[in-house]
Amino acid sequence: MLELAILGFLYDAPLHGYLLRKQIAALTGHVRPVPESTLYPAIKRLEKAGLLARATEPGSVAAPRHVLTLTEEGRRELRRRLAEPAQRDITDENRWFTVLAFLRHLDDPRAQAAVLRRRLAFLEEPASFFYDGDRPLRAEELGDPFRRGILTIARATSRAELTWLRDTLASLDDTGH
Repeated sequence: MLELAILGFLYDAPLHGYLLRKQIAALTGHVRPVPESTLYPAIKRLEKAGLLARATEPGSVAAPRHVLTLTEEGRRELRRRLAEPAQRDITDENRWFTVLAFLRHLDDPRAQAAVLRRRLAFLEEPASFFYDGDRPLRAEELGDPFRRGILTIARATSRAELTWLRDTLASLDDTGH
């Protein structure tokens, strides 16, 4: 998720590490803050793999800043990761939002639609946070108001996403792609 976010934000424009970290934190929100001890090793891995380049610019007040730029290979890698997201990127909500944030970088609406269809198929499967054996429990079956709340909120979120997915897929299909 972190590498995908780095590639995605750098696809848009070169950034220095501090701004990149702020943008990633805004995307992932309070759920998964990005510590420097995680971000900078990921940047180094991507740089070593030839996916991004680093240039030094004078700092506005003190020390020079390192500006990161996506290489052409990095641009291809981002598009590959978006076109072929891992199953976990489809099923984990935070990872899914990262994929969704940059899906516009796939130029082919058919490729975009294929990714959306995978998410749609996942959401259409019966699931719950709570089970009776192998059977998913519905909110109405729970006596615990807090667990019922989790399922009620999840259901509303899923319904909204399902509506958006279906509308977006129809729109992509209507463009004749």
